[in-house]
Amino acid sequence: MRIAILQPTFLPWLGWFDIADQVDMVIILDDVAFSKQSWQQRNRLRTPRGLEVVTVPVRTAGRLGQTINEVEIAASRFAVKLERTIVGNYARSPYFENYFSEFQKILRISSEAGKLARLNMQFIQWLFEVLGISTPYCFSKDMAVTGKRGEYVASLCQLIGASDYLSPLGAKNYLIEDYAAFDQRGIKVWLHEYIHPEYRQCFSPFIPYASTLDLLFNEGQRSLDIIRSGRRQPIRWML
Repeated sequence: MRIAILQPTFLPWLGWFDIADQVDMVIILDDVAFSKQSWQQRNRLRTPRGLEVVTVPVRTAGRLGQTINEVEIAASRFAVKLERTIVGNYARSPYFENYFSEFQKILRISSEAGKLARLNMQFIQWLFEVLGISTPYCFSKDMAVTGKRGEYVASLCQLIGASDYLSPLGAKNYLIEDYAAFDQRGIKVWLHEYIHPEYRQCFSPFIPYASTLDLLFNEGQRSLDIIRSGRRQPIRWML
């Protein structure tokens, strides 16, 4: 059984969904410390000026150490600004009309609910549905596991009964230090390998690493095939 453990980021990039698409289970890591100005609250959209960052404002003053699932949205009115940004840059994209109304509905309802993790997960769940990804997921906050960093991740894998763990490439550095936690449990560690595919965008030239929303508005039902086209064989991580 191969699993992945992913944070509930805001409108994730293509690689996030490529990982989720090739495992048997995703654990949503929502009970670790929130990182301000990280992908947990921001992502990038394609505009005539290049990639521009859109951010969900959140409450952080006096809340040092809060976990991702505790973070509150600071002002729901950011949703209006985000809608305008998306309409201004994507209204002429081929599949905008197919998806925008549902996106808008989720944005308004979830932003009013006031929790960042809920907003992010509503979008992730919606993107799973429209992309056609059926991988089941659960939440780390609901699992009785303790530990720090690699030890915690390895314990989550063990609890689920995983034999293999597919890790984002960005976690390579901590895996160097914490590899023993996986090795002691007999869990094989693999690093995600991905070459960002090119697809049509509203503006030229093509620029990679935008939110998956950019792909969806421009390619519609072809989006999952395009995501999968960037997939490479994962690298077995061994010391």
